[in-house]
Amino acid sequence: MTSQQKWERATLADWVPDLVATARGDLKATLAVINATLVNVVSGEIIPNMCIAVQGSRIAYVGKDINHTLDENTVVIDAKGKYAAPGLLDGHCHIESTQLTVTEFARAVLPLGTTGGFFDAHEISNVLGLTGLRFMLEEARTTPLAAYMQVASCVPSTHPGLETTGAFIGPDEVAEALNWGPDMIGLGEVMNFPGVVYGDDKMIREIQATLRAGKYADGHFTWKSDDWRLPAYAASGVSGDHECVTKEDVIERIRLGMYAKMRQGSAWHDVAETIKAHTEGGIDTRRMMLVTDDRSSESLLREGHMNFVVRHAIAQGVKPVTAFQMATINTAERFGVSQDIGSIIPGSCADIILLDGRLADVNVVMTIAAGIVVAVNGQMTTTWEGYSIPEEAFETVHMGRQLVAQDFEIVAPVESGFLYARAIEVVENHVETKERKVPVKVEGNRVQLDSVDDLCKMAVFERHGKNGGSALGILMGVGLRIPAAIAMTVAHDSHNLTVIGNDDHLMAKAANLTAEMQGGVVMVTETETTVFPLPIGGLMSPEPFETVAHQSEAISQALLRAGCSLNNAFMTLSLLALVVIPEIRLSDKGLVTISAEGIEIVSLFDQEGEIK
Repeated sequence: MTSQQKWERATLADWVPDLVATARGDLKATLAVINATLVNVVSGEIIPNMCIAVQGSRIAYVGKDINHTLDENTVVIDAKGKYAAPGLLDGHCHIESTQLTVTEFARAVLPLGTTGGFFDAHEISNVLGLTGLRFMLEEARTTPLAAYMQVASCVPSTHPGLETTGAFIGPDEVAEALNWGPDMIGLGEVMNFPGVVYGDDKMIREIQATLRAGKYADGHFTWKSDDWRLPAYAASGVSGDHECVTKEDVIERIRLGMYAKMRQGSAWHDVAETIKAHTEGGIDTRRMMLVTDDRSSESLLREGHMNFVVRHAIAQGVKPVTAFQMATINTAERFGVSQDIGSIIPGSCADIILLDGRLADVNVVMTIAAGIVVAVNGQMTTTWEGYSIPEEAFETVHMGRQLVAQDFEIVAPVESGFLYARAIEVVENHVETKERKVPVKVEGNRVQLDSVDDLCKMAVFERHGKNGGSALGILMGVGLRIPAAIAMTVAHDSHNLTVIGNDDHLMAKAANLTAEMQGGVVMVTETETTVFPLPIGGLMSPEPFETVAHQSEAISQALLRAGCSLNNAFMTLSLLALVVIPEIRLSDKGLVTISAEGIEIVSLFDQEGEIK
């Protein structure tokens, strides 16, 4: 283990004299990689017997022979039989979705070959506003990652009448945050796409503030790709979008000059379909990016991060060097930082990974970040000074009272009989849901759900201490087969207390336990209780990566034992309150539908569909 490091990523201008002197041989390299097979993502070539000379945190020289740059003090790494590639970049990621702090996220992904990324901290921003974004940025600066932050564009995700958040971010806040430094790279995903298309003043002015600062606006457009409103959305200056689920989505965005981000998260598996825009449609890949969006800590532990996504893209028929381009140079060019990251060229930051075996296996055996070896064979080899999370990030769950079983009773508009109700159907491995009309039994003005029909309840309670509002809904597709309930403060994006279950008493128990531990996840049945504390904003844990991954996995296993076999079930369930994703969601304000016509609150019951 090396001594603690401070990570300084000075600009290229600051390094010019030393880099040129090193390339001449007058100043000797601090680190060198020799005998490597270079993955040149700029030219698209695989070049054998290449060497890389590093001065400090930057690459000074790339060539066949760098002996003139070496002396006895140079750290020399012989990469014979290995590939050298630029460190992988995640072009759209929410660190909070891992339930890890930025420090622990860095510890998790650096050994996997991820050396940087573009992070939208809109989860913590919906709880704490700019305070949350600021501490995420400050912590990121203490890590070896080339971490770029985006200002959350949608706090709330749409207008306040549809949900209650813990904070508000508008055009003035966006302008302020973009002045915090060059690592504030732009505006996070603009989820209120109807607002943009139809001229919502807040959204338009946020985009304007971003463009005037010379920064980049990211998108989130879920209407069909052949809809006339996609070009209108692109006209606003939104130039990248990760809500691509078909090859047509990718093609239409690229035709409009946007970057198409192809997502392989824990619970949303879109790469196999979207990559067909290239493998079947022949579309140029320069504006295609591979991203994770949301990836759980257990997925990081069991599968990997961007190394997993690149490997998966190659398995779909993409040439290995092309897949690497989609996770390096394309991403850097999209955000205007290709001079600094995304390739192994003179002047660039020395973010380099060595890979063993076939390139297609993406088997990372060494990670170099900012010119320092930080991981070898999957293990961190360096440490850095820790970051103290500010006090205001804790104690963020303000419920006001204990919940009881009666809070979960769904009151019907008839005394008895049957009614049709709108149910939210969960779609495995996808972010969207389906609206279904289902018959429900009513006794004593209360809905009686039958687990045989795979129906259960969902409740959302405002937890930020704003208004104490709540709403109830019906889910299908969760699969609970025994009395059970799960409660969570991870409920994108407003992160109110969300409870799902088929037993009112257990739902109250899970909810109260979650509130008592100031956020996290609680899964209860009649015989067991599984807890996952997340005291930082109700979203993240201060515990080490490995501990968090095992706690997350314990929730997954508890859900499975209760009958919920959805892939990455917890992450899927955590999106059921995100009111900007079609077709239907539940917020603390009520049942929300999202269609081509817009977003609106609707009644749980279809009065016209009453069964006589």
